[in-house]
Amino acid sequence: MTPPAAPLPPGASPEGVNGAPAMAVFAALLDRSVVQIAEAAADARRYDREAIRAASDAWDNHLFPFFGAAHSAHAHKREQRALAALKWMAGISVRRRRWMTEQAALAGYDIGPLLAPVEPYVPGRDYRGHVMAPLPRTVTRKRVGELLADYDLAAAEVSHLRVERAGAELTALLQLAVPRRFAVEEGGAVDPALLNVALDRVTEAAFDRSDTRGAVLDPRADGIAVSVGAGGRLRAEAAEYWCDDRSWYRSTAGRRADAVTPPRGDRPGRREPPPLDGKPGPDARAAAVLLRHVMWEIRTVRYPGRADRVPVRDLCRVFEGAGTAILAAGSAPRPDREAAFRDLIRVWADRGGPELSRSFAGILRSSAGRDDLIEADETPVRARSPLTGTTRTPEPPRRAALVMAAWTAARAAERPAEAQLQLALPDGPGAPWRLRTVSCATPRDFRLADAAFQGPGALARTGKATGPSSLDLHRGALYVATEEGWSAAVG
Repeated sequence: MTPPAAPLPPGASPEGVNGAPAMAVFAALLDRSVVQIAEAAADARRYDREAIRAASDAWDNHLFPFFGAAHSAHAHKREQRALAALKWMAGISVRRRRWMTEQAALAGYDIGPLLAPVEPYVPGRDYRGHVMAPLPRTVTRKRVGELLADYDLAAAEVSHLRVERAGAELTALLQLAVPRRFAVEEGGAVDPALLNVALDRVTEAAFDRSDTRGAVLDPRADGIAVSVGAGGRLRAEAAEYWCDDRSWYRSTAGRRADAVTPPRGDRPGRREPPPLDGKPGPDARAAAVLLRHVMWEIRTVRYPGRADRVPVRDLCRVFEGAGTAILAAGSAPRPDREAAFRDLIRVWADRGGPELSRSFAGILRSSAGRDDLIEADETPVRARSPLTGTTRTPEPPRRAALVMAAWTAARAAERPAEAQLQLALPDGPGAPWRLRTVSCATPRDFRLADAAFQGPGALARTGKATGPSSLDLHRGALYVATEEGWSAAVG
């Protein structure tokens, strides 16, 4: 005889995860996101913009369902809403599902059996009914052959190159302007197509802006080698590619895809979000608005020029354990629930200090119509260094660690070539290193080798930030010279 099932923990349901409430899993995912973001930003010398972006982006459309479930009056209804929201969240993409599974496992939950199987990828069609180029795909020798049938890589020109640190590893994005081998429709696009190659775990990099014509993709058993011009090269353990080409549907690969792709109206649409039949109260909604704006702010590090302006470390400190705290507030007795969310908002404001508290008050006032939750101190505070909250040092730095280097070709008279650098700079003895992003238009020279990413090294500069000048790191491993000056001082 089968023994009777053990009783479930309080608040759990048979639909839960490993006998735990689905709501607790939801809260753990939010807590794990904050931890993951904090770890990715902890050391500016190993800053990981993509990890920060991905973890914050996960909550763009999912915080309100989370708050709605947490605010539910009954445990059973809370479980139903949490489960529906978790399943919808995982259905956004394969990457999102993988991220959720990995982060839930780190929190002690196996959510794989809970989620629906991944649906096979189906190419989409644009508003004209033309089949669109597929999502990023792994670079293989067969697919390179298919690319060569449609695009002339030997005549390609580098449009953009970015090599960037991601924690202990390097990544790269190479964008090539490639001539088509197929005819476009009359009146169609005349500009070259753009072939994007994203490389993970880069082991070698060498690039010179004076040598940008011609490219070779060479998949190998141990990874991929990419050659650019006569001397440029990138080597990595893995790579994906995708095309930005509105005329792709006329290519050989596009015609094959068109033959097996259903009409636009017959393709399954995106899943609708779970209904919020139980909306959060006004104070819970205000807390949701505040946290969502914070996640939006953190997500802006996806733009390199924003990465040194967002106080990621401080925000993670403020919202550490937010998922657990929100769950606790939503579990308070119904008469006390709104007061619990008010108290939570004020706890976050107190943790943030005067500067962040004023920012939070502004968000609540402009986006939630609430100016009664935070009493912000209007006393001016000293300017603080991005990411660290410490006072800037006036001395020019003599050492730096390269976090990101990018070069973009001129695209039109109003879009000149540009070099962009992200450096980790020392902020005084014993202080955390801070991030600094600078750029220059129409660089005269831009040379990069992977040795530039080997860690802190001597930073040599000539000229003035507002005129002809150069920057050298690791004895020429990175060298950039400009006649027009920099967007800001490197210090």
